[in-house]
Amino acid sequence: MENNDIKISDMMKMQKELWELNKDIWSPMEAKYGRNFLLWMIEEMGEAISVIKKKGDNAIMENLEIRKHFVEEMSDVLMYYTETLLRYGITPEEISSAYIEKHNKNMNRNYSEDWKRK
Repeated sequence: MENNDIKISDMMKMQKELWELNKDIWSPMEAKYGRNFLLWMIEEMGEAISVIKKKGDNAIMENLEIRKHFVEEMSDVLMYYTETLLRYGITPEEISSAYIEKHNKNMNRNYSEDWKRK
């Protein structure tokens, strides 16, 4: 892959390829397994958080080895996120539209006022 700025559809294609390679031992591409991938995603988030806690923000920014480890954990988060989308049959267009809608909504929000109302 020449361009390292991949799209959601690229990530989904890559995960489907990996699943095809391992489908005999991995769970089926069905919604009832989606929750497991969310849980594994949270576990990977914990591993990324652990890097932050143990090594610190500056080390992630300045130490190439620590940064590589942190980025790898964040990649795992994205992989499990993508697996969840696939299990629930969410298309790249569907998640992209929802993301853009949410972004536009957030651009018009007043976070200070929202916080005061809570």
